[in-house]
Amino acid sequence: MRRVITALTPLIRGVCRLAFKIEFQGVENVPLESACIIAPNHVTYADPIWITIPMRRRIYYMAWDKPFEIPFLGFLMRAFGAFPVNLEAVDVSAQREAIKHLRSGHALVIFPEGGRARTGKVEPFKMGAFRLALTHGAPIVPVTIKGAHEIWPVGRWFPRPGKLTITYHPPIPVEPVGDISKAELKERARRLARKTHNRVAACLERSNIAEDESDRDVSLEAG
Repeated sequence: MRRVITALTPLIRGVCRLAFKIEFQGVENVPLESACIIAPNHVTYADPIWITIPMRRRIYYMAWDKPFEIPFLGFLMRAFGAFPVNLEAVDVSAQREAIKHLRSGHALVIFPEGGRARTGKVEPFKMGAFRLALTHGAPIVPVTIKGAHEIWPVGRWFPRPGKLTITYHPPIPVEPVGDISKAELKERARRLARKTHNRVAACLERSNIAEDESDRDVSLEAG
């Protein structure tokens, strides 16, 4: 599969530059080795592929199982390291797969919203990714995907041209918690989730505010 990724990445990058004017910011914030959890907002089926394009290490994903049923997209997702998770039930197999990757020192992508956001805003984060991070001492790398809602909103069959910016934020250090109560683990996971959510959402909101101000300036100049 590594050969497939090496062969496909330049082609996919070129297509994304032409169709979406894709830009990557802060890629150096993704550790080049050791376990980490990459936590992006989630809007489209193509998010796992987009955020992998500039990576200099092998990335693995926990991704909703339904897109794997789409022939070419499912092939691409598996080639780029994705494995399916059933969002409608407790998926023990997917949990074991995630733990295996962290114990092996891999970079693991988990979309903490638990599904695609329908509004373009960052939905509340679920706790699973953050409990894993705390249990295994894996740092969290927040990622903001901006422009995906305009390009490929939920309900649209195919993407349309647009502007896509992916920002990789500095890692949030996480120390392994050791032997603590379930209640304490839940509270720490909640705090870590809130911190990660704030970083992802703040970047998206700043970008939207900047665009609104730019549009207003153009309007005033035109008037």
